[in-house]
Amino acid sequence: MLARPKPLSAPLRATVLAVGLICAVMPGHAQDVALSAPGASEALIDRLRANALLLRPPEPGATRTGEDITAAARSDYGRLIGILYEEGFFAPVIAIRLDGRDAAEISPFSAPAQVSRVDIVIDTGPDFRLGRAEIGPLTGNTVLPQGFRSGAPATTPLLRATTRAALEGWRAQGHATADIASQTITAQNRQAILDVAIRVEPGPIIRFGDLVPQGQSRMRVERILDIAGLPVGEVYSPQALDRAEERLRDTGVFSAVALQLRDPRAGDIADVDATVAEAPLRRLGFGAEVASDEGLRLSAYWLHRNLLGGAERLRFDAEISGIRDVDSGDGLDGELRGRFERPATFGPDTSLAVEGAFVYLQEPTFTIRGVGAETTLTHRLSRTVTVTGGLGLGFARIEDGFGNRDLTRLTLPLGATFENRDDPIDARAGAYADLTLTPFQVLDGSGGARATLDGRAYWGLGQDDATRLAARVQIGGLFGGELIDIAPDDLFYSGGAGTVRGQAYQSLGAVQAGRASGGRGFAGLSAEVRHDIGDTNFGIVGFADAGLISSDALGGGTSDWHAGIGLGLRYATPFGPIRIDLATPAQGDTAGQEAYLYIGIGQAF
Repeated sequence: MLARPKPLSAPLRATVLAVGLICAVMPGHAQDVALSAPGASEALIDRLRANALLLRPPEPGATRTGEDITAAARSDYGRLIGILYEEGFFAPVIAIRLDGRDAAEISPFSAPAQVSRVDIVIDTGPDFRLGRAEIGPLTGNTVLPQGFRSGAPATTPLLRATTRAALEGWRAQGHATADIASQTITAQNRQAILDVAIRVEPGPIIRFGDLVPQGQSRMRVERILDIAGLPVGEVYSPQALDRAEERLRDTGVFSAVALQLRDPRAGDIADVDATVAEAPLRRLGFGAEVASDEGLRLSAYWLHRNLLGGAERLRFDAEISGIRDVDSGDGLDGELRGRFERPATFGPDTSLAVEGAFVYLQEPTFTIRGVGAETTLTHRLSRTVTVTGGLGLGFARIEDGFGNRDLTRLTLPLGATFENRDDPIDARAGAYADLTLTPFQVLDGSGGARATLDGRAYWGLGQDDATRLAARVQIGGLFGGELIDIAPDDLFYSGGAGTVRGQAYQSLGAVQAGRASGGRGFAGLSAEVRHDIGDTNFGIVGFADAGLISSDALGGGTSDWHAGIGLGLRYATPFGPIRIDLATPAQGDTAGQEAYLYIGIGQAF
């Protein structure tokens, strides 16, 4: 145990404290730790400090003995040299002295009992440039880093990136076992030149063998093979291997998935190990959202991930919304849905879903009691694009301004989705677009089609994207169909958390056939500026929304628009940001007269 220091005078205590904060003094017997690198940039010095074990404070309440300090010093030689090599300094001189003694000369078996002062002195030497810069053979489409050329700065990250590009070029051509055959790296210290010569061994073209699952207990092997969709017998492709792994992960059945190519057998055939770990079978979740105009929304779901041993998912969702003062004029809305999904149906990238729902909606201008069923196929065209198509049958009992009536209709839901956001719950970059087209035919009635587009984009600004811009456009149109044959919830309204914050829920509709109803056309625009507050979990948001409703599907006929503006607070959590928005009307009959509060989980869009 290190000796306790004697009490110091107030001025001396202040001096020691300042030195401790700057140099990360370690507790126990006081050690002054100083790092100097004359001529080095501030950024490099910061990197060296961040990676030096001697400059890291111990755990609270812990002390460091002389042996600990000596061991840390010996380790720091290698750590600091590694940083200098990465920065292009290949002839550095590092001296670490413990009370004046060179740490490299102190035997770990005779370390001092205590250390009072540590000095780290670094002479970076000259920054090196590439002299000879050769790597090969390469495929015709290999693109090496631009910095790998004679005369350019030499760094170890550049050499690693160059080697990786050369190997990936061959592997993309089916040479799965491509590797480095030899490398000659010579530093000419006087000229500060680094000569590099790397020879690549492409190896043979490899074909995929069998997929060999291991680690599963409930999942059937044949279904793992169907879902992965590994192209057995085809030429190896890193993208095909990654896609097979991604398909298995997307089922949600596994908490971990790893695909690894085995050593080739029979010359050019390589099997693939699929190591999986199954997630718990069932999951239960809850949600809540409140808005001062819409009331409280409560939701819950129950999920079975692997119903029949083939990654079949069964999910039930229940939701109650519109929970508020009974004198508000609106009643409760309720919804119960059940959905069965089966991946890898008619192919590894096509899934089948069967869904049934019971719905009760009591909105300001209509009431609906409905039941329906729908079957859809979803096909993934690429990593970012999916398309869907299906067939639905629904029955609804409706009460609205056009009277009481029953509707039975067939639907043909079609859709396409583009998704490349970095995080769908709290996006900082990327874009999202969802396009739907749903033709419908009412039995013993008329038919038409409903189309919608929801597009979103995100841009990061500043360091670490601390400030982001987010934009959203929504477009909707309902074509054809007699009003008496259209379900009121297929018409469009504006106002509320999902369209225009700061305007009352569904406050903007249209007048059709002399009666107040929803519109056949809708356009909405939303913009947000999101900013993180320092290193905290808090963020602030400024936003503006606008919405337009028209009696005609293409914006013609009678139309009106309104807008809202507001400020919001965000608090980041592991399951998504908690959202609190306060908004007021900016355009419309109530501009500047009202305020609405919205609380939920996740960004508004």
